[in-house]
Amino acid sequence: MEQMQIEELSFEEAFKQLEETVHRLETGDLTLEESIALFERGQALARHCSAALDRAELRVNQLVSTEEGEYRQIVFTGEYEEKE
Repeated sequence: MEQMQIEELSFEEAFKQLEETVHRLETGDLTLEESIALFERGQALARHCSAALDRAELRVNQLVSTEEGEYRQIVFTGEYEEKE
């Protein structure tokens, strides 16, 4: 399987590769150099996935109606906060 540059991977592709990387590292049948290279790639994949999740979280918004019949925007940041 030809590996794409990490920056070009979708979240799903990167996460799948990260899972495969962890599995290969857990088997323990790699040389030290192979393990180090795979570990470093795993770290890069994890950073890529984390950044993708951060970007997605910033895009999640919700409109709620007020008692006055108007709408206000609520931004999801783990807790709902009103956007000014």
